Amino acid sequence: MAKKVQPIGVFDSGYGGLTVLREIVWKLPQYDYVYLGDNARTPYGTRSFDTVYHYTLECVQHLFSRGCRLVILACNTASAKALRNIQQLDLPTLAPGLDGPSRRVLGVIRPTTEVIGKYSKTGSVGILATRGTVTSESYVVEIEKFFPELAVYQEACPMWVPLVENGEYASSGADYFVRQHINRLMDQCAEIDTLLLACTHYPLLIDKIRQAAPPNMTILSQGHIIADSLADYLERHPEIDAQCSKHGQRAFLTTDSAEDFDRQATVFYGEPIQSAHLAL
Repeated sequence: MAKKVQPIGVFDSGYGGLTVLREIVWKLPQYDYVYLGDNARTPYGTRSFDTVYHYTLECVQHLFSRGCRLVILACNTASAKALRNIQQLDLPTLAPGLDGPSRRVLGVIRPTTEVIGKYSKTGSVGILATRGTVTSESYVVEIEKFFPELAVYQEACPMWVPLVENGEYASSGADYFVRQHINRLMDQCAEIDTLLLACTHYPLLIDKIRQAAPPNMTILSQGHIIADSLADYLERHPEIDAQCSKHGQRAFLTTDSAEDFDRQATVFYGEPIQSAHLAL
């Protein structure tokens, strides 16, 4: 009898979510995973709330159709612009259950904001993100819930995702844009001692960010935070954990060229992959 596969879905607008999936797989290797990158319609950061919501919901529905009982939006823009509507408006209809929806969709913002205050000694933190995430004010609102004493400063970095997506993250040309936005953020408050990379693409710029940031700055990327949060979630929700298959299988989907995706994805995921094209 064929193994029944009910993978954990991981969604991103492009490649960036692979940095999150890499940490999740390292933490929880026994589970099955399917990754969906909407590369044909990236970037999401400059798109309207309605467009991001529509695209994200479409991808979530596809992951549901592949057996996913749990989907992680490993995309800050999708988490900021689409997650709440999907959880409150769509899941009750798409996945009705006796004690709430039978399928779950989680984001990356809440797990990060639950811990960010533990890293700051000055009480001032900086958020580096896409324009869409910054405009949504999601981080400001969520951090206020857990660490109301923190001062939060944001800087939109619209060029960073294109630099990463086009393989220019290690180029000298990237130095200018990284330094520009770090300086703008620090100009808002010289007391910032913790930087959150609130976009899953940004870890590929981590070396340049460290060079541009003040010495002794704590720089947080989200992969390990999300992996730890997912492990905790599955432990607290055994009914969901029981529905996730555990054969150690991985599958990768992209809405753009699978050949291009495979070539670029290795940089984000850390090892070669083989994807399939998905037409939406």
